[in-house]
Amino acid sequence: MKKKQIAILGSTGSIGTQALEVIEEHSDLYEVYCLTANNKVEQLAEQAVKFKPAAVVIANEAHYDRLKSLLASEPDIKVYAGAKAIDEIVEAGPIDMVLTAMVGFAGLSPTIHAIRAHKTICLANKETLVVAGALICRLAQENRAAILPVDSEHSAIFQCLVGEGDNEVEKILLTASGGPFRTFDIDRLATVTKADALRHPTWNMGAKITIDSASMINKGFEVIEAKWLFGVDADKIDVLVHPQSIVHSAVQFADGAVKAQLGVPDMRLPIQYAFSFPRRLSLTSERLDLFRHPLEFFKPDMEKFRCLALAFEAIKKGGNMPCILNAANEVVNRAFLEDRCGFMQMAEIIEKTMNTVAFDANPDYDVYVSTDHEARRIAAGMLNM
Repeated sequence: MKKKQIAILGSTGSIGTQALEVIEEHSDLYEVYCLTANNKVEQLAEQAVKFKPAAVVIANEAHYDRLKSLLASEPDIKVYAGAKAIDEIVEAGPIDMVLTAMVGFAGLSPTIHAIRAHKTICLANKETLVVAGALICRLAQENRAAILPVDSEHSAIFQCLVGEGDNEVEKILLTASGGPFRTFDIDRLATVTKADALRHPTWNMGAKITIDSASMINKGFEVIEAKWLFGVDADKIDVLVHPQSIVHSAVQFADGAVKAQLGVPDMRLPIQYAFSFPRRLSLTSERLDLFRHPLEFFKPDMEKFRCLALAFEAIKKGGNMPCILNAANEVVNRAFLEDRCGFMQMAEIIEKTMNTVAFDANPDYDVYVSTDHEARRIAAGMLNM
């Protein structure tokens, strides 16, 4: 059987490295065609030497010479640099699947290029649907490009829907760990540091998404994603704080039945399911023991976690508002990691940016790009006030 050729966008991040573990475990089924990274040139080179892809791309062009030098002993691996090169490589004929694990707005353009090239998209870059959900869904339909979710929550929902056909979905139950500050009051939240926020209680993720989880804006992004992926209005999506991260999400149907997907926290499972769907392959991992794991659920505190409430406001407004939300968050997230912004200040700047940037009810791709640029400029300016 011909091996599936996979392009991994963001191979040095948490999702990318775990995807490579899945490919390594099932090397009889999958092969790496392309690897990309933003700045981690040494790690990208090490991955390339091990997996022998046809091509590698470093987004930051300043690292091109270094990457070329590191791979001098691998003449069969083509080396490219820049965002345009990533857009072009995903269109390569041999590629079957593109795992979009890049972080932030940068993942939008290559995802669009991959969809237009009729590739199957394994979607781990949530910002793509947050920013441009209507556009992405339309392009996917026009180009008959499947979008398979990789986020653990959306993979869980997807797994619950398999086999249900046109059965009516009454509600989606989207679970959240609650992050490291679930039990903190507002006064205590005002003094937390990035070191506190980076200590996630159940998941091992990159810095950006870990901070987003701590502020719970990440869950707001996932609500927006779920709306587009599953065609369910946001008012039919409930967020449940579930500290154990065992129930990865659930679906309630018209007859009141609830189907849930459970498992230990391990991102390799949803990655592998996206690669292998509709098959389930063996996975070397810890197995769930329900005798050892209590299952608790709580309502999220929208006042304490204002970023989650802002995400619901952005969904209700529609248009380019989720794009504004995302851009402002990327700015304040980075500022918080660089000690230039307080934890509670992030929500304040996001809200002010949402109230300042021009609203467009029917944006196209160019509007998304200009909105992203303007929102970043305004949010960055507020940091310096």
